[in-house]
This record gives sequence, structure tokens and C-alpha cells, in this order.
Amino acid sequence: MNHETILTNAILVLPDEIMHATIVLRDQIIADIQPGRSRSAHAIDCGGDTIIPGVVDVHTDNLERQVQPRSLARWPSRSAMVAHDAQCAAAGVTTVLDALCLGDLGFDKERIKTFQDGVVDLDALTEAGLLKSDHFLHLRCEVPAQDMLELFDPVADHPLVRMISLMDHSPGVGQYADMDFYRRLRRQGGLDEATVERRIQQMQHQRARLRDPNRKALLDRVRGSSIVLASHDDRTEDEIAENAADGISISEFPVTLEAATAAKRAGMRVIAGAPNIVRGGSHSGNVNAVDLLRAGAVDALASDYVPPSLVEAAFQCAREEAITLPDAVAMISDHPARMAGLPDRGRLQAGLRADLVRIRLLGSLPIVRQVWRAGERVI
Repeated sequence: MNHETILTNAILVLPDEIMHATIVLRDQIIADIQPGRSRSAHAIDCGGDTIIPGVVDVHTDNLERQVQPRSLARWPSRSAMVAHDAQCAAAGVTTVLDALCLGDLGFDKERIKTFQDGVVDLDALTEAGLLKSDHFLHLRCEVPAQDMLELFDPVADHPLVRMISLMDHSPGVGQYADMDFYRRLRRQGGLDEATVERRIQQMQHQRARLRDPNRKALLDRVRGSSIVLASHDDRTEDEIAENAADGISISEFPVTLEAATAAKRAGMRVIAGAPNIVRGGSHSGNVNAVDLLRAGAVDALASDYVPPSLVEAAFQCAREEAITLPDAVAMISDHPARMAGLPDRGRLQAGLRADLVRIRLLGSLPIVRQVWRAGERVI
């Protein structure tokens, strides 16, 4: 017997319009959408709440914050994964690309353990059917790192890998082009000035030696596969030109307007950080995502480090930036789903996966009340 859920008296955010309507979920898919209220005795009255598609997050580091809730306190990895999953689902994120870092530049050795444990935990919890959200892997490859290729090879063909980003967090480039900011950041992490300067010199020499051969080896390894490639923290038009020439189709978190607009001209898609929208600017002093939005240089938003930021950012954009709510919601659902090669979700449309989020506004703040993933209520 089919399992059916009928949600009525709801404001549905459809791909091209907003409709007061009824939506029917049957088993794992959206079976029907009809304007008006249902007369079925089994229909759930949503009281005028808004329903949007399940959110698709193509880049979140949230697992790292569950693994290490304090700088000196590491949490058991599987418990951390369960907590991360619950937080994502509670934020309306029904599809998650867990962004795990491969490669150490001398400051983040714990990230390697997070990556290795995270893959094992994700496999176990997925096989057991115990995750609320649908999880995939986004491999963040630190290109100048000595251990990046060694870490990449065992997971290169993992079936959950959907995206690979080429990162370079070396001092003096990308996100860390401002060396004064970089030095302050490392000193705040507890390192003395002499250690910071020594490591900066080591990393710059290491980058000069390894960046190009590692990049080529990584690109050669994935060429011809279905895995989506992204660049990370692009700053200049030259960087965009190099990436486009290498078949990279996404510019993730460009740090300047120049890079973002160059990416769009090159036919690349651009991901911006939802926390940047909510906070009104970059936490590291880079370009304001609203400026990218106003320039037409944003295709999708990602949570980066705050899963609830996605729904809040979409509603904020619709309220403040002259973007329709369907277009704003598409930046956190349809567009990222297509980027990740998941066309079966991301829209309220008959025949697609029944991933839904029920939202009520408290003033201007959207509050997630209920979440369905593949027709099953998980929150």
C-alpha cells in the first residue's frame, strides 16, 4: 500500500510562482500539486505556512565544528557525525555535501583525522539508514599540501563523491592575500610570532614547489569522470582563466567581484556563502556576497559553516534585494542540486523527490517547523 501525505492550506514556493495550494506526497515522490485547499479528511492543515523544496548544501564544514567543539576538546567522530546530520536536517537541509579537507598546510593536522573518520562514519551510518539527511562527499583538496595526493587516492572512486574543490590556503594568496590578517589569525590560534613567520616561509616555499605538479596530477586523475570540479577562493581574472581552461566549472566563494564576474563571463557557475549574506559581509574581510548578488554573479548559496544560514539568507535576499522568493529559494535548492548532478530534487514539482521544508515566519525570520526527505518526515 502506498504511503501518502497531503499538506494543504500552505504557501508553496514553486519554480516560477508562489501558490496557495495543496501538495501530495506518495511514497518517495511528489505526486500532485493543486491550487486551493484539500477536502480530504487526512490532509494536514499547514495554517498558511510556507513550503519550499528541501535545501541542498554543496559545501558545509559543519562536521568539523562538531568534531572539535572547543580548540582542545575533540568529540567522538561518529557522535559528531550524528549531531552534524541532525543540525543539517533541522535547518531544512535534506541533501548535504560534506566538505572534508584533504591536505595539511602546517596548521590544521586535526582536519586530516576528521576527513578519514568522516568517510568511515558516513559509510556506516548511510548503510544503516540512520541519517536524517541525504549525505554525499565534497573533497576539499589542498593543492600545495605534501600529503594531498596520498590522501586523495583511496577515496577518488568513492561512490558518494559528488564534488572536488581545488583549494590553496597558502599565505599571500586567495582568502589569505592580506598577510596582516593572516598573521593575526595565526597568533589568535596561540602561535608565537617566530613560529608564525617560520611556517609562512615554509608554506610559501612548499607552494612554489608543489602547487603546479599536484594540481596537474589531481586534474589528470579525475579527468573524464562525472565528478564536478570547483575552484576555491578565486581572487583574480588570471586564476579564473586558468581554472576555466582546466575544465573547472564552478567558482566557489570567490573573494573579489573581479573574480566572480570573470567566472560568469567564462561560463562558470558561482557559489557564495550564505553566512556572508546573513551577517552583511565576509568574516575574513573579502567581498560582500550582496555585491556579487547585485552584479548577477551568484548562482547558488552554500552554508560554509552555519547550516541554518541557507534558509535565512534566501528569505533575506527576497526581502531586501529585489529578488523573487522563487529565485531566491532556487539558489539554495534547484541550482545547487543541478551543480551536484542531482536533478531529481530541488523543486516542488510532480515526479521529483518529496524533499520539503515547512517554514513559518517570526517577523522576518524564517523558522523551520517540519522537514520531509523522500516523503518521510525527519523533523
